[in-house]
Amino acid sequence: MFTITRGRLALVSAVAVGAVVALAGCASGDPLDEGNNSSSAPDTIVVGSQDYYSNEIIAEIYAQALENGGYTVDRQFRIGQREAYLPEIESGAIDVFPEYTGSLLQALEPDAAGGTADETYAELQDALPDGLAVLDMADATDQNSWTVTKAFADTYNLTDIASLTQVTEPITVGGNSELETRPYGPTALKEKYGIDIAGFTPVEDNGGPLTVKALVDNTIQLANIYTADPNIVSNDLVALDDPDGLFFPDNVVPVVSDKVDDGATEIINAVSAKLSADVLVSLNAQSVNDQAAADTIATDWLTKEGLI
Repeated sequence: MFTITRGRLALVSAVAVGAVVALAGCASGDPLDEGNNSSSAPDTIVVGSQDYYSNEIIAEIYAQALENGGYTVDRQFRIGQREAYLPEIESGAIDVFPEYTGSLLQALEPDAAGGTADETYAELQDALPDGLAVLDMADATDQNSWTVTKAFADTYNLTDIASLTQVTEPITVGGNSELETRPYGPTALKEKYGIDIAGFTPVEDNGGPLTVKALVDNTIQLANIYTADPNIVSNDLVALDDPDGLFFPDNVVPVVSDKVDDGATEIINAVSAKLSADVLVSLNAQSVNDQAAADTIATDWLTKEGLI
């Protein structure tokens, strides 16, 4: 088994409260506490997801599309961060998992070169352990970003990550505890740009409502938030530009086991072909703002696109 060293961390006031409810409403129980996946029938495809509402929506879309194609699906959602679920994928306990090209590549190969979306995808294919493959990547992305409030950006004329050197007050970073060791984390800000970080505050909600509230309340000044999060716009936040490619391209991509046959591959690739960046933001908004459940969001979108 390979060693997991890094991976993906990857809103306020009334909106924040609504988002918390949405996240809670979409969550499933921890599948790792429910007897693992060894009880699944041999012909059952196990679909997993991160403990992140957007990832669960994508996983539910895969699951419903596969069921519509005649496959039996076992859902193992909300597993946690990459450090928890990647060993499950490698062991064969999970057959289909929505991932993100750049973040997964950096988890497998911390010294990977990265590059364009296509270059990152090609590197990822080479980096995967035996028994795993990636299917077609989608146009949809859910990029890591260094995000600040608009007020903070306006005060210091912040436009991109490097411009954080213009900040004259202490900068406290907030995010999942794993962020401290990510290749784009606080250490990278210091080493690559000379940006001094005054402290790190763990906020364990994947850049969600607690993180955004901490930003707006000025408890933290800088946070790692995914760019497909609709609350970046609704809460007047600014995702700083990344012209230097600190963050690798993070296109949505299905990671699959050898158990996924040609028929299932065709079904999942058809989903990816329809999944654009704007679509993903729209799906996320239904969860965060409308408090819709992942299965409802998935069914409505698949029906609209003629995929079920």
